Amino acid sequence: MSGLSLREALVAVSWRDSGWRWLWLSLLLIVADQMSKAWVETHYALGDSEPVFFWLDITRLHNRGAAFSFLADGGGWQRHFFSILAVIVSAVLVLWLRTLHARGERVLAVALALVLSGAIGNVIDRFEHGFVIDFIHVHWGPVYFPAFNIADAAITVGAVFLLCDAFTDWSRSR
Repeated sequence: MSGLSLREALVAVSWRDSGWRWLWLSLLLIVADQMSKAWVETHYALGDSEPVFFWLDITRLHNRGAAFSFLADGGGWQRHFFSILAVIVSAVLVLWLRTLHARGERVLAVALALVLSGAIGNVIDRFEHGFVIDFIHVHWGPVYFPAFNIADAAITVGAVFLLCDAFTDWSRSR
């Protein structure tokens, strides 16, 4: 649909056949993300940690920055920046999903639905708390991966799917 205007692209595919068909996945993950964070809030104080498996702990942490606490010490401006960015990205993703064919561009549509759910899940936290609640803490012995949440996992899996889709398109074009 590269030759179509945005308006033409939005009406070229019925909403049932568009990527909007995958919005249920976004909604499901947003609900799971928010419910899991609410559960952690009621059962753990900030910094509390409990082992689940030898490689996984539930640890309540607050992230005021971006991924891996990037810019967490930014003085507060980053909260508004990341919130506005997430809202803009979410709107673009919803529009993009509308232009896709749900079956023909399934991997791309699922990838965008995953990234959308993660962006919305974390922006809800930023608006509600001023930070994002992280609690999944994976480690191997003394080596710890930065804590994350379901929204972060959805964004990561969505990004992997986006890369797979781009690589597949690139391979086909060769």
